Amino acid sequence: MAETINLNKARKRKARAEKERRAEANRLRYGRSGAQRRQDDSEEATARRRHEQHRRDEKPPSSS
Repeated sequence: MAETINLNKARKRKARAEKERRAEANRLRYGRSGAQRRQDDSEEATARRRHEQHRRDEKPPSSS
């Protein structure tokens, strides 16, 4: 004779497994350590400063 199962428990177990699968995919896609985020932020700030240092200030044409 087949084992009886509670359909609510089976449905919830399936939903939890699906949620965990999606969470794992998101961790692989978006997950970075705090050190990696700080490193990227630091590199971005350095690049922004270098870019600003090379900016040419436009002098308005003299009206002579």
